[in-house]
Amino acid sequence: MLKVQARLPMKKALLVIAVLVVFSCNFETKKISSEEVLELESRSLNWKEVDQYPAFKDCQDQTELLAARDCFEREVAENIYAYLSKQQPVVTESIDDTLYLYLEITSAGNPEIDSVQIDSTLNKQLPELRMWLDQSINSLPKIYPASKRGVPVSSIFKMPIVIKAE
Repeated sequence: MLKVQARLPMKKALLVIAVLVVFSCNFETKKISSEEVLELESRSLNWKEVDQYPAFKDCQDQTELLAARDCFEREVAENIYAYLSKQQPVVTESIDDTLYLYLEITSAGNPEIDSVQIDSTLNKQLPELRMWLDQSINSLPKIYPASKRGVPVSSIFKMPIVIKAE
């Protein structure tokens, strides 16, 4: 009988401690609106980088980000050089210059020239160059746009183009 009486106070003490622990904890929950979640999420994202680069059909199987970018830039450069090599410009002196083409791929996958940095000497020697660049960009095959978190986004590439003529 003595053992039973000793256990009863111990059970009561444990019950009192358990009740105190449960009621002394302050459980606070804060409801966050979807706008707040979206704002927090957008602040944490790096918007200067994409999850997937724009791609031509031939480059779509590239899974590594750098390889996909290299494939895309190589395809654009090959298309531009192929188009420019078909032109038959007449120059008075030899040319060995580099221009910089800022190419935008819109979220719809349309290529557009954002701007071109052309040296004035090069521009004088080849006044049709800007037109040829526009035409070469318009003749690019279908482009799948870059994406960020599965959403198509616009992207801009700075591409050096070496112009040589004799």
